Amino acid sequence: MKAKILVSACLLGQPVRYNGRAMTLESELLESWKTQGMVVPLCPEVAAGLATPRPPAEIEPEESAESVVGGQARIFDANGEDVTEPFLQGARIALDTARAHGCGYALLTDGSPSCGSSFIYSGRHDGVRRQGQGVTASMLSRAGIKVFAQHQIRELGALLSS
Repeated sequence: MKAKILVSACLLGQPVRYNGRAMTLESELLESWKTQGMVVPLCPEVAAGLATPRPPAEIEPEESAESVVGGQARIFDANGEDVTEPFLQGARIALDTARAHGCGYALLTDGSPSCGSSFIYSGRHDGVRRQGQGVTASMLSRAGIKVFAQHQIRELGALLSS
């Protein structure tokens, strides 16, 4: 049985990002996985009911996805609205979807307060990056699903071919 991969819908060309655009990942590996039926597309934010487009959101400064999941930190959009609950709901939907489809891997969009796996933004809406994960990436990782950012697709490919 082929491994299944949960993939951020925006990487597959769906215009679901906060700015109403896609972040299409052009990759022979991804095309091959799609052809083989290994790809399970999902945008956690849209799945949780957030609109497209929507104001960009960030985890509070100096806080982590783990703190958000644990209820000690929040996620705010650029207008100051607390959007923590839809982000948590989207993460739960992503985890349920991954489990339902037998996904052992996830290929997610880095930088997002949902899907970021190596970096997120500062929480000040100033464009500054910081090390960290989004809530979906964190929740998937904690459940044993191996999470990769789009720039790590070759690493995922090497793992799947071994």
